[in-house]
Amino acid sequence: VSKVTGINFSKVATEAILDIGKEKVYQSNNLGYVGVKAPQFSFGRIKGADPILRVEMASTGEVACFGDDVYEAFLKALIATGTHLPQKSVFVSLAGEENKIKFLESAKILSNLGLKIYATEGTTRFLRTHQVNANKLYKIHQHQKPNVLDFLLTKKIDLVINIFDPYYKKEFDDDYLIRRASIDYGIPLLANMQTAQLFVKAISIKKLTDLKVLPWNAYVTFRN
Repeated sequence: VSKVTGINFSKVATEAILDIGKEKVYQSNNLGYVGVKAPQFSFGRIKGADPILRVEMASTGEVACFGDDVYEAFLKALIATGTHLPQKSVFVSLAGEENKIKFLESAKILSNLGLKIYATEGTTRFLRTHQVNANKLYKIHQHQKPNVLDFLLTKKIDLVINIFDPYYKKEFDDDYLIRRASIDYGIPLLANMQTAQLFVKAISIKKLTDLKVLPWNAYVTFRN
């Protein structure tokens, strides 16, 4: 928080504990810019690890970036962690009806951006029912063509959005294989609904050329 606001909260906290210094009101909701912190993961170095978040600490580092709004700062932070913006296609796998409904508007945005959408059978059927063009790929355990794994291996997919449901055992196992293959083949993976929705919104608003590269002090003025 101190790095984004320019306020030395270590000093503020120390003065409060010691009951010294003057009472102040700090405003952080009208800075004129936004800071976003993104985790850096190392799942690629851990063979077989499932790249999903649980209660334990999984990140091995963090990246903090600034922008004029949350979309610019968010995209900068993801790019800094090694995420590439999709240019041609996106693979979408959404377990459960609720997840499909939640992601529908984002899927429409992806389609309107001209990105080719690939999806598993259930997701493809749902998207087509709601007037979103999607191309079906067979799941890995089905051993049929065209297969998700083949498309990941040949880099025909730029981004994987895999929102799983642990209550669906067979789907969960297959989703693990998809997530793991994404990591092994160096394809960006989004496995959280809120993150995926924000990412889609951000790439619909910001182009790569819109992301300004500025020094820290261009945003933050440090105060004692």
